[in-house]
This record gives sequence, C-alpha cells and structure tokens, in this order.
Amino acid sequence: MRHFSVELEELNQTLLEMAGLVEASIHHSVRALVEQNRDLAQQVIRDEPLINSLEMEIDGIVTRLLALRQPVARDLRFLTAALKINTDLERIGDLANHIAERALSLMHHPLVKPMTDIPKMASLVQSMLLKCLDAFVRGDADLARSVLLSDDEVDALRDAVYAELVATMQRDPGIVPAAVDLIFVARNLERIGDHATNIAEDVVFLVKGIDVRHHAEHFEKTESGDLAK
Repeated sequence: MRHFSVELEELNQTLLEMAGLVEASIHHSVRALVEQNRDLAQQVIRDEPLINSLEMEIDGIVTRLLALRQPVARDLRFLTAALKINTDLERIGDLANHIAERALSLMHHPLVKPMTDIPKMASLVQSMLLKCLDAFVRGDADLARSVLLSDDEVDALRDAVYAELVATMQRDPGIVPAAVDLIFVARNLERIGDHATNIAEDVVFLVKGIDVRHHAEHFEKTESGDLAK
C-alpha cells in the first residue's frame, strides 16, 4: 500500500489542476464578454465537463482516504477542507460557464455601456481566488484572511453595476435584454467572490483549526486558540 503522504500529495495536485482550469475559465469568460470573442466563450463551455470530471475524481479520492486511512488531526482537516474546496471550485466553474453563455448572447447586441466595473469585478474575484489557492498551497492563514476582507468590495462593485444598468434601462428600454444579461454577469461574479471567500475560510480552518464562517472579523482575536497540528 502506498504511503498516506503520497496519496495526500496526489490529491493536492489534482485539486490544484482543477483550480487552474477554473481560474482560466473565469479569465476567458470575461475576456469573451469584453472582447466579444466567441472562441474564448466556447472554450469555457468545452472545459466545464473536465472540471466536473475532476470534481467527481476528487470526491472519490477523499471518500476512499477517509474510509481506509481514518485520518486524525491536520490530515482529517485537510481532507475535510479538500471536499469543501472541491465543491466551491466546481460551482465557480459553473458560474464562469454561465458568464460565457451570457457573452455569447450579448454578441448579438451592441455593448450597453463601457466595460469598466465588470472587468474590475472580474479582476478582483480572480485575485481573491488566486490568493486563497496560494494560501492553501503555502498553509498561510494570514493570506487567506486577506481574501475575506475583499468580499465587501466585490459587493460594492456589484451594487454600482446594478444601479448604472437600471438607470440605463430606464432611459432606453430598448437595451433591456442586453442590460439584464450584464446584471446576471455581475451577479455571477459576485457569487464567484463568495465561493473564493468560502475557500479562504476553509484554508483558515485547515491551518488554524478555527471556523471563521460568518464572523471573519473575530479571527483577529483568535490567534491564541489554534488547535494543535
């Protein structure tokens, strides 16, 4: 039987492979929207089944290791975090796919407004995802915590996009279908930010053994409560 540490490293590498695909899907879907690039949108759609396949593979690996290895302490936290991160990554892949589909729909319409806030949102959520994945690889709870602080900025950008698009629709009802597509794009980006936040919370739990869901600000006061690794 292979050494447990080897199996954990293989799981880690598969999870990072999936993360790379998901990050690329976000990037390509927004570029497809801004540049009206049909090939990039279709690439995102083609990649979704591979992301789904990796999700199922990771679920299978974790389930087998939990059953056969009966891990404890940090190894158990790692497998628990891997399951949750796996689910969040798959959902981010779904959201990137939805953005790509909206991008294809919007190719039939002129751009409603200059693309500023939406690419800014996309850049921010991609940065959040990259940071939380880097934190996962490095075991860096402080870096993961920095992701939690970006969620409010994403929400503020979403609200700005909504307000501007609603005002634009009121001035020109003819652009309502295209504006609605952009509202959904902003919503999907905001949800990607939420999933990146979930991953960051899982990293804090993995590294520190502390559950910071729903009260990220409390993490500032819990450094002394770390669990033993």
